[in-house]
Amino acid sequence: MIDKILFPVDFSPSCSAMAPYVRRAADMFGARVTVVHVCDLESHNGFELLARVPQEIADEHKDIAKECLVSYLQSEFPPDECSRILCYGDAAAQIAQVARTGKFDLIIMPTHAGRFRRMLLGSTTAKVLNDADCPVLTTQHAETVVPRPLEHRVWVCAIDLTPDSERILRLASRAAADAGANLCVIHVTREAAAQDARRQLHKLLEKVGCEATLRLAAGPTKETLLEAARHSAADALIVGRSPADPVGRLRDLTYSLIRDSPFPVLSV
Repeated sequence: MIDKILFPVDFSPSCSAMAPYVRRAADMFGARVTVVHVCDLESHNGFELLARVPQEIADEHKDIAKECLVSYLQSEFPPDECSRILCYGDAAAQIAQVARTGKFDLIIMPTHAGRFRRMLLGSTTAKVLNDADCPVLTTQHAETVVPRPLEHRVWVCAIDLTPDSERILRLASRAAADAGANLCVIHVTREAAAQDARRQLHKLLEKVGCEATLRLAAGPTKETLLEAARHSAADALIVGRSPADPVGRLRDLTYSLIRDSPFPVLSV
């Protein structure tokens, strides 16, 4: 399922700290990593404009970006094994476009930690989550917290019994199988509806051909899902984004789960 991984970088300490995590994910799936950097040619200050014309500044930014990209993380991702792609323009739009045209199977990016985690909306990561066609794996922001290596013991999939649930479960089942992980399916429902929900979920698991542990829980959706995932000692939480939609894929609950999850989230 996952043969090509796209790793967007901005040469920051957070991206450097993410490198072992991405390497581990690539080894787990037997995938090849491509490193992409998007250069903002409009990022110049007033002092630069006093001395040179904008085109000269943009050309210099291009040259610097090329040099940095070639030399960046060579030990983790040797250039002869891992391709480098340099783009120009809006970071999120370019990352999503590269993933689409290059037919990548997975994008791996950090989110934000601490108080900045609350400011994810509007960031490059949030925009990529909204625009990308392929699954996106997000972790804690790694500048202050180095993400633990991606493991393959238990992966948890949140299912809500909508028309999109079969697609999400199929992708989760395949991803967990590729990683050699045990899959746990969690559904949040009202206690009065638990029996009917369990019946529908068993039918769904049978239809997909998925052998997963099934857990039902009652309570506020986001808090209950995260607590159930903690209880399951999850190494990753799998959640669904809406399929291609004119108003975007990223919904409030998905965004909130990604923002507040203490462990990696695979958004499919």
